Amino acid sequence: MFIVNQSKRIPTPTGPANILKFLLLGAALLLSACASQAPLPEHSPNMPLPQQLHIQRLLDGQRQDWVLVIAREGPGIRWSMMDLLGIPQARQKLIDGQWQADGLLPPNPEARALFAALMFALTPRDELTGNYPEAWQHGAQRSLPAHWDVRYAQPLSFELKLPQGPTYQVTPLTGETP
Repeated sequence: MFIVNQSKRIPTPTGPANILKFLLLGAALLLSACASQAPLPEHSPNMPLPQQLHIQRLLDGQRQDWVLVIAREGPGIRWSMMDLLGIPQARQKLIDGQWQADGLLPPNPEARALFAALMFALTPRDELTGNYPEAWQHGAQRSLPAHWDVRYAQPLSFELKLPQGPTYQVTPLTGETP
């Protein structure tokens, strides 16, 4: 049996100082969520679209293959990724610098990060510093420090490395069989 002593009151955090602390904590959490998103270009790059790419995801000796279709649609760019059987894996639209869900697929944060990295890799060289001020490119290597490293074999054939994540091999789909 428990006896509750109602004569002692526990102070509750109220007042302007505590409300301010609560608001600052909320703002910090919101900013950290925004900061964890992959960077997007300052302006929409003039990528040659539409594109059909074969994406190989390599991590811990495992390989996954996807097909990615990138196309302009109205004011935005549509990114549609599917497995080799044609089953949709992710669909997003980038409109005015904001990602929007496209269709009924559940959110896929890894795919959204991949799409942002591919936009970096596919940005024309002469637009790189205007869209990603901290990026650099020397010869066949491009980097946005702390985010992505790209090594090009050809303009649309490259390896994309994430600092703590998978490596992607990207090649164009041409309709030819190997």
